[in-house]
Amino acid sequence: MAPSAQTHHRSHSLLLFQKLLNLRDSASPLTLILDTLEQGAGPLLQEFINRGKLARSKILFVSFTTARKPRNVDIFIKARGKSVTALITEIASHCAPVNSQTPKDTATNSQKCLIVVDSLNPLASKEPHVLPLFFGSIINPFASLVAVYHNDVPLVLPRTVNEYEPHPLTLLSHMATAIFKVSSLYQAVETKRAQMRSLREPEWGLHEGREGVLVGLRTGHQPEGLVVEMEMRRRSGRAVAERFILSPSRGGAGAGLSLLSDHPLFAPAKDAEGGAEGEMADSTFNLGLTEKQRNDREGIVLPYFDAQTEVGGGEGGRILYDMGREDDFDEEEDEI
Repeated sequence: MAPSAQTHHRSHSLLLFQKLLNLRDSASPLTLILDTLEQGAGPLLQEFINRGKLARSKILFVSFTTARKPRNVDIFIKARGKSVTALITEIASHCAPVNSQTPKDTATNSQKCLIVVDSLNPLASKEPHVLPLFFGSIINPFASLVAVYHNDVPLVLPRTVNEYEPHPLTLLSHMATAIFKVSSLYQAVETKRAQMRSLREPEWGLHEGREGVLVGLRTGHQPEGLVVEMEMRRRSGRAVAERFILSPSRGGAGAGLSLLSDHPLFAPAKDAEGGAEGEMADSTFNLGLTEKQRNDREGIVLPYFDAQTEVGGGEGGRILYDMGREDDFDEEEDEI
């Protein structure tokens, strides 16, 4: 890829991710975040909330697992134990457009609303068939939904669910206009190092197969940040995919954002002269040919070269074989 094209791709990817984080121009009415026990979606959710607060949007936090009201949240709704109908009514009451006489005034006076759901697993486990109704009832031109689904939490479906119905995660992935899959930067770095050394890739979390308590992410000298794998579905149906590194904010400053390919370990390898990976590297022996060697190679007569030139007049290929003294000629086999 030429430097100009690479720079354009890098800028376009960062601007697209920024647009999704800012929820500008209703870029994604339904954003699905997939996390694991090893790497939660908390930092990414907080970044959505902080940017929504800067845009003067009303922030609604629908809690199924969160005990305390997060920072910069305007309305905190406890959803556990409530029916889906009651939950939809409560959310819609806070995100209803401002009443006015004309549609133009409504578009001007209505405050944008960001709805954050900390876990979709309880809804998907209890009543998976109501997920389309839940999303369709609370999403409107002035409200955007950001919801989290825990990938490795066991999902026990009710007995009323037909075995031929799609899995709730499949249904959520189909309805979402943008999907963010978060993972640990430390784990991504260790996996990359194993690949570079042709070693077995390490397993994490439940895939380790260890008995006992799940330890989770370890603290210490580890790279800070998380890997965010973005997949945005455009209206044309084309999907745009890219991977980023989101660094946590410090001292009230915004979170750092960069492409995963800009990380030193994930960047294309370069030799001492600045050549990219795939170019001829310096070695102790010369892999090229001199002019004399090239001329000698062209003068070599290949085996059966005479047979190729004589038969090559449109008569097809033919094998010419001279029998030796040790060969046993069989007339019957020759007739066959």
